[in-house]
Amino acid sequence: MDNQEPPRRTSRNTWLLLAGVFAAAVVVTLIVGTRGGSDEPDFPDLGDIASQDPNLPGDAEPAPNFALTTFAGDTFDLSEHVANDGRPVILNLWASWCGPCRAEMPAIDTSASQHPEVAYIGVAVMDNENDARAFAEEIGVTYPLAHDDGSVEDAYPVLGLPATIYINGDGTIAKTHFGVVTVESLDEEIAELFGS
Repeated sequence: MDNQEPPRRTSRNTWLLLAGVFAAAVVVTLIVGTRGGSDEPDFPDLGDIASQDPNLPGDAEPAPNFALTTFAGDTFDLSEHVANDGRPVILNLWASWCGPCRAEMPAIDTSASQHPEVAYIGVAVMDNENDARAFAEEIGVTYPLAHDDGSVEDAYPVLGLPATIYINGDGTIAKTHFGVVTVESLDEEIAELFGS
């Protein structure tokens, strides 16, 4: 009699594990992209995809108001800013867990220091407040940062992060951009949209 063992079947759990590892590798590749000659990861630029979400206010529409207390303890109220200050606003939506958000914040900080004619504010959305505050302290940018109380996420239901909303001095939306911004791209948008 033949005492050979039947061939072993790969368990379902093993296949699930292998499928999960493969899926994770694909996701990491898509998010990080390929590295060029610099030390910074080459994140994909999602471009202007705001039109794909009918709930997100479109270009030339009034920017929904929000009022938040910044991590520095100041209040930023969009409607009061429009009424009393009148500078265009660059609203950047970020999260502490978002790698591309982390990568672009130094560029936004540089742009903010070079363009005092524009008001900048970064708002952590879909994030834990303690994590957002800890990251804000770690990154050390000088433009105002705040944590969303839910009103910004409701008013600006973005499809992904980071998202940058350019708001005219009259309170209307000039443009919404999804993906990483750079000092150069911010300079171009400020010149084109705000004439600065």
